[in-house]
Amino acid sequence: MTSTSRLTVAQALVRFLSAQFTERDGVRHRLIGATWGIFGHGNVAGIGQALVEYGTVPSGGTPPTSPAMPYHQGRNEQAMVHAAVGYARQSGRLSTHAVTTSIGPGATNLVTGAALATVNHLPVLLLPGDVFAARPADPVLQQLEVPYAGDVSVNDCLRPVSKYFDRITRPEALIPSALNAIRVLTDPVETGAVTLALPQDVQAEAYDWPDELFAERIWAVRRPGADPTELAEAVRAIRSARRPLVIAGGGVHHSRAEEALAEFAEVTRIPVASTQAGKGSLRHDHPQDVGGVGHTGTATADELARTADLVIGVGTRYTDFTTASGTLFAADGVRFLNLNIAPHDGHKLAGMPLIADARSGLQELTAALDMHAYRVAASYVTEYAEDKERWEQRVDACYEADEPDVRPTQPQVLGVLDGIVDETDVIINAAGSLPGDLHKLWRTRSRDQYHLEYGYSCMGYEIPAAIGVKLAAPDRPVWALVGDGTYLMMPTEIVTAVQEGIAIKVLLVQNHGYASIGGLSEETGAERFGTAYRHRAEDGTFTGAPLPVDLAANAASLGMRVLRAKTVSDLREALAEARTADTPTCVYVETQTADTVSGAPPAQAWWDVPVAETATRASAVKARELYERHVSTRRRHL
Repeated sequence: MTSTSRLTVAQALVRFLSAQFTERDGVRHRLIGATWGIFGHGNVAGIGQALVEYGTVPSGGTPPTSPAMPYHQGRNEQAMVHAAVGYARQSGRLSTHAVTTSIGPGATNLVTGAALATVNHLPVLLLPGDVFAARPADPVLQQLEVPYAGDVSVNDCLRPVSKYFDRITRPEALIPSALNAIRVLTDPVETGAVTLALPQDVQAEAYDWPDELFAERIWAVRRPGADPTELAEAVRAIRSARRPLVIAGGGVHHSRAEEALAEFAEVTRIPVASTQAGKGSLRHDHPQDVGGVGHTGTATADELARTADLVIGVGTRYTDFTTASGTLFAADGVRFLNLNIAPHDGHKLAGMPLIADARSGLQELTAALDMHAYRVAASYVTEYAEDKERWEQRVDACYEADEPDVRPTQPQVLGVLDGIVDETDVIINAAGSLPGDLHKLWRTRSRDQYHLEYGYSCMGYEIPAAIGVKLAAPDRPVWALVGDGTYLMMPTEIVTAVQEGIAIKVLLVQNHGYASIGGLSEETGAERFGTAYRHRAEDGTFTGAPLPVDLAANAASLGMRVLRAKTVSDLREALAEARTADTPTCVYVETQTADTVSGAPPAQAWWDVPVAETATRASAVKARELYERHVSTRRRHL
């Protein structure tokens, strides 16, 4: 006879999640490392009570059923998802966190974070409360009534941004749904946000659960190898290429394929460019590393892309920035070879698919090419090595601060930070003008130092993600690089960092507005409209004096230690002090050129942002003329 335990649905779910593990390369990881939560009437008596039942108990308390489920208190539901995503990425997608909310606004606040997770193929488990399944109160507090459908709630907003969605309307339905949720979370192809919507009455309902549901379960994260036919075609394509170029994407990191990529590059001498997600796949000083590619890339990588006859994408989705809106890969007859674990991405740009795990596929390619003694021509190696050296000189010029007693430019801020960190530091950013500067200029020292969320480029990601990264890597210095615009979006989790003593470092750069979009606005004829943080002028535009907003004081009011830096010298001292701090610390600096873009080298490739086809203002007319010239070079790779 099967033994059972009588538990509520919420208790059963928490206990089940505590017993789920992943395994890859013979190493086990706990899948759900903790649960974040903000409680309301929709989850306080269900998941909230279950976390008390199975959570960490203070010293002297009664130990919970092992293993315990740790809990983190958040301040904003979106931010909690960002923290979980940061943890998941730092953990190589082998561990993640769960996030629980009440019904109504708490649940809908999850949508942006869920989209970010799914776009970036990063696992996170969402447990929003839902309206009563039995409908004794209809509508309940915060319920959105849908007259044409009784089974729809605001949680249905999460369907299009989730890789798996289910609403648990009966206790016994949890069993198949929970197993499916873990299947998706641990699938390297399908992973992303997973949502189990939990009606508040069902959460508290008891059921006799089979005890085998709570036994430890190990989910193998597979490394599929390449199909022999596809592998043979890939080898032929590479051997016939004269100017091949690797585009390393985030899949290299997800697979932990950095060493395999380095060996492939060293054997073949093929240069390696990287997407925002893939930067750091090779160290910045590796002979085959040529930097970022695309609109925010280096001149070296982009020129190689323009002349490449074979583009070898490894773990990349070929986003619009990476391909420069279909204008970057310009050589006649250029072909694409796409090594990707996801068939959807493997077939992009009409490429030859090589469907495999990045590490496995690279190892198989390297072995086959080495057997044929394939190497690119020495003249090609000399060409990209010399181009890379010239670019590095441009980076040095951007970083150099001849006058240490003046306010730094944004590139000089990065240069000072570059001189402080080592390979153990992690740099986190997501939006604004910083991603472009970092992609072009930052010298990455380790495989996971460069943490740019640029798939969704979500303002407000950096601070909560830094908390998640620090939880996953407690012994490493973790920096959130934050502009004033993104800071104002979501500074709330500073309180969480202070509460839990999570010693993140926030580098807060004040440039009085949306610097990145301000520059784009000017380029597209919109004249920086609505992009500056300034008082309204007499003509109605926001071109008056800068707003008297003190973001450093705001950070301090939330409990963070703040170091203000006015000059390059101040900044160097403040960053060095922050790096060794064992409490959450913010370095605040106001940069030069507050009304212009960052001062880094301009874009080395185009980005398609449509310009008004008809306009009376000269700026828009001129921008349209330039736009049409670029559009004429766009192509579809068929």
